[in-house]
Amino acid sequence: MTLWQYTLLSVLAGFLIDCVLGDPARLPHPVVLIGKLISLSEKALRKAFAKTERGELAAGTVMAILVPLISTGVSFGILFGLWKLSPWAYFAMSSIMCWQCFAARCLAKEAKKVVRALESDGLEAGRKQVSMLVGRDTEQLTEEQVIKAAVETVAENASDGVIAPMLFMFLFGAIGGFFYKAVNTMDSMVGYKNDRYLYFGRAAAKLDDVLNFVPSRLSALAMIAVCPLLRLDGQNAYRIWKRDRRKHASPNSAQTESVAAGALHVELAGPASYFGKVVKKPTLGDPDRPIERDDVKKTCALMYGASVLLLVLLEAILLPLAFFGGLGL
Repeated sequence: MTLWQYTLLSVLAGFLIDCVLGDPARLPHPVVLIGKLISLSEKALRKAFAKTERGELAAGTVMAILVPLISTGVSFGILFGLWKLSPWAYFAMSSIMCWQCFAARCLAKEAKKVVRALESDGLEAGRKQVSMLVGRDTEQLTEEQVIKAAVETVAENASDGVIAPMLFMFLFGAIGGFFYKAVNTMDSMVGYKNDRYLYFGRAAAKLDDVLNFVPSRLSALAMIAVCPLLRLDGQNAYRIWKRDRRKHASPNSAQTESVAAGALHVELAGPASYFGKVVKKPTLGDPDRPIERDDVKKTCALMYGASVLLLVLLEAILLPLAFFGGLGL
């Protein structure tokens, strides 16, 4: 078999492993290492550049180039060496790397923990559990707001945590997945519009917006497509997506959230408190009914359904081409 054939199969294997195992707590995760690299880079670059707007912009731009290059270079070096050693060794490592780029099971597991905390220990436990998923202040959230936060997290990360890395892996293998995860992790750590990161994090945030532009929209369309299979309202999901997908300041974050709001017939988003400051955000969807605990499970099903749909479609298109020489390397 060719390199590309092994690569396509390893994306499939990585997704299946993630569905079964998720992220084992005892194994070191590459995203943690990427996070440490980002922290070290930030510390060094802030010292190296002037503490001015221009200096912070330059420092952040250097980091936005440096961190993905290092992440990509390391993964390329490992896989290149293993390919030279044995195609099966390459396949095994590529499958593991692809697995580490997916976050479907972990995302669903953590969101469902919020519901279990509400059911078993009450609102305070639910607030504490959802605080591990979101950046907003959770101390004063009502139960409805806690559930909304969990639903919004799953809906948004259906793209960021599953489908976007999948698309990059189909294009460039596990190396592409690590490139995407490096950029996305940078955005989650420094892509804030606050005093500390307004200038330093701008390059990382813009790069993340560019990389997610197509995946977020494909994710939304895939979620709409699987609604009928999940007994959700695909027609309303499409209507709300067309109406509300551009409401957020980010060009990408409202894409999948608006689909979830329409599919569930609930209202998502709205004002939220960050570090004690209320940030006004437009709402997505219509308040046709109150949001319920079971909506977390339904949103997880939407995430899985859209991911499987795109995985099957891409494998069905690319694998025959690869095996019949169209993409042979």
